[in-house]
Amino acid sequence: MRKVLIGAVLAAVVAFAGYMYFKKDSGVSAYRTAKVEKGEIVDAIAATGTINAVTTVSVGSQVSGTLQQIFVDFNSRVTKGQVIALIDPRLLEAAVDQARANVDNAKASLEKAQVGVIDADRTNRRNQELVKPGFVAQSDVDSSQTLWEQAVAQKRSAEAALKQSVAALRVAQTNLEYATIRSPVNGTVISRNVDVGQTVAASFQTPTLFSIAEDLTKMQVDTNVDESDIGRAVLGQTVTFTVDAWPEKTFTGEVAQVRNSPIVTQNVVTYNVVVRVDNRELFLKPGMTANVSIQVKKFSDVLKIPNAALRYRPTAKGTEAESAGKRPAAGKGKEAGGQRVYLLGKDGKLVPVTIKSGISNGTFTVLEEGNLKEGDLLVTGESQGKKAGGSATPPGMGLGGIR
Repeated sequence: MRKVLIGAVLAAVVAFAGYMYFKKDSGVSAYRTAKVEKGEIVDAIAATGTINAVTTVSVGSQVSGTLQQIFVDFNSRVTKGQVIALIDPRLLEAAVDQARANVDNAKASLEKAQVGVIDADRTNRRNQELVKPGFVAQSDVDSSQTLWEQAVAQKRSAEAALKQSVAALRVAQTNLEYATIRSPVNGTVISRNVDVGQTVAASFQTPTLFSIAEDLTKMQVDTNVDESDIGRAVLGQTVTFTVDAWPEKTFTGEVAQVRNSPIVTQNVVTYNVVVRVDNRELFLKPGMTANVSIQVKKFSDVLKIPNAALRYRPTAKGTEAESAGKRPAAGKGKEAGGQRVYLLGKDGKLVPVTIKSGISNGTFTVLEEGNLKEGDLLVTGESQGKKAGGSATPPGMGLGGIR
């Protein structure tokens, strides 16, 4: 008696489970669907770029030496003419002293040459007077004339040597001034590449000591736009972009420049499109990677088809409706463009509709022609574990009934 009771209870449980399964199964569609919507679609160019300051100045050194002092650090605010570093000036000061001594020596040589000109001129004039009465020979007059001309030439040479020495002094003084590194602009130090005690060698090329961004409240995004899209980029277009540091924020800018110089990387050609951005809140920092969308054209109040519906093709046989249940395409029975989507009919069958699509934003596509209206259910896929028109076996039920 007890075994009969247990068997009756198990049979009732299995029967209830089967009933609930079939009840649930009958209420679930075999297809995934999405509605035809009306709204806005933006035709945009997708690109990536790097955020930079509009003006970044590299501060270097024109003289070699050891860095004696550094007065600024990363993120320091500087003003034009402010001292930001000092190179050990002792060798340069010695060079100035040597150049100044050379100037003094050149002045003394010039004074000596001037005295020689005066003495030679006096002797020459006296001999020219004495040669008339015959007190001196003509050869003496010629010799005195030659000595005077030599003295004049020597004076000119001394004057040139003095100018040369003065110029050398100016060079030495300028080099001494270059030992004091000053900021050329008002801005913010974004990079410091040296430390105190480091030797700066400016013999072959100017080393970069600091990088100063002139104004971090105005930034630019240097984007790499593919050559297939560069023809659609023009000045003044609205640009939106995001950065990984602020994923919840969308920043807005404007195309300020479309550069003609190509960038070739592994045979891939891109062009730099410069986007100007207002950065008053200082959220953006130099070097950040931006995911950019350049708005080419905006379509408002248009019918939108999910792109998944354009990709869907039925897999089960006999699910595609015949001509009796088919919606005709717009345009007096002619096909609208060769593309086909599938509506889900009230009887659960698929109804093919021929359409012509337009611009896509990657998720939705503009419907240009086709017998569709807002709210129509388009099939985007088939439910997992089901096939159109198929059946399923309830859990706990095998081919032979109750286990």
